[in-house]
Amino acid sequence: MKSREAVVSIVDALKALYPDGLCSLQYPKPHELLFSVRLAAQCTDERVNMVTPALFSRFPTLDALARADVREVEELIHSTGFFRAKARDIVAASRMMLEEFGGAVPDNMDDLLRLPGVGRKTANLILGDVYHVPGVVVADTHCIRISGRLGLTDGSKDPAKVEQQLRRILPPEESNDFCHRLVLHGRAVCMARKPDCAACTLRPWCDLFSRPKAE
Repeated sequence: MKSREAVVSIVDALKALYPDGLCSLQYPKPHELLFSVRLAAQCTDERVNMVTPALFSRFPTLDALARADVREVEELIHSTGFFRAKARDIVAASRMMLEEFGGAVPDNMDDLLRLPGVGRKTANLILGDVYHVPGVVVADTHCIRISGRLGLTDGSKDPAKVEQQLRRILPPEESNDFCHRLVLHGRAVCMARKPDCAACTLRPWCDLFSRPKAE
């Protein structure tokens, strides 16, 4: 595991590379982020951003989504894959938020996890981006891969374990943006199959880079 000094250096290096540290999903309303994350399961953010304008134009409010015909939602989100389950979850979650949470996206982990289609990754993203709760960790595939390569975690592929390990070492006020920056770095440099180590400014702290190369 990395020293505190190394962790701070990694955080600072990523901040310099990606100063904004923003979620790549486009949303003006909290519930739109919630449903955009649901649509992004097994789909790219780019594709989701192409689909959501039509979805949220047709159903501009949570009330409209709660009253939507699931089949019409399916048609609008078809290209994101797994569209039947996603449409069902979107309509059901809209109804639950209206009936149980006063039409608002819940602001705590327990209530968020009650919503159909919402897991810890989605809940943490909402808590960090919408409610600015310190210490949240969004353990998506990029976060899991890169934090393991850097030696910030023990290399576990279990999102819950990665989340807990990162929570223990990251400055709470930096953790949410740090995870967004790992996504950006994973797309631009530290790809899954062929990381561009030569172009990576995180090399001084990277366990993968410092590992002895096979002859």
